[in-house]
Amino acid sequence: MHNFNKMKKLLLTTRSLFVCSLLISMALVLLSCGGSEDGEKNADGINLDEDYYTFKGINLKNHGINAMIMLPDETANIGASTKPEVIHSEGDFKWDIIVGPNFNLHIEDYGDYTDLVQNQKKILKENDVFAINYLIDEKDMILYEQKLVVKGSNKAPQSVGVEHKSYHVYGQKTIDGVTYELRSRDEGYEKVIIELMGKSIKSFKSNK
Repeated sequence: MHNFNKMKKLLLTTRSLFVCSLLISMALVLLSCGGSEDGEKNADGINLDEDYYTFKGINLKNHGINAMIMLPDETANIGASTKPEVIHSEGDFKWDIIVGPNFNLHIEDYGDYTDLVQNQKKILKENDVFAINYLIDEKDMILYEQKLVVKGSNKAPQSVGVEHKSYHVYGQKTIDGVTYELRSRDEGYEKVIIELMGKSIKSFKSNK
């Protein structure tokens, strides 16, 4: 009888451990599913996941860069053109990719110089006109909010208000040994445009 009770307690303990283990596993699965729903979204709501269903790819080989890039299409709801325009002069080291009136991505050939992003961060740190808030801070790309500070308002252009805030993205990619700068325009864009532009920069890859 004593052995029977002992075995009964052992079975109950084993069953309890199994149930606990099962509940923990289910909780981890639910958390994992919930975390992936929004892609790679940080606390500031910037989403640069690998979902490019509102983008289309173009080959830049005929424009002097042996690379492909994904650009927002007409379904991205930003006034995108059905056909992206690449502005480049023969022998020049600069390109502008225009997708409608609200998307202008600038690309520039910097040869073998590989510290473009770090140098840009130094420039931003030394400025005393704008406060910089990094939303994405990676080795090959930064995406940030730029806000005019009151003490720097007298140094800002007259068209910039005291509460002025804009969003910017700056990246670098190396293709066939050449480092390219990819960035938004100097005056920046709204957050939704910069988010799309950041995804375009991440997609910039060699044709190989």
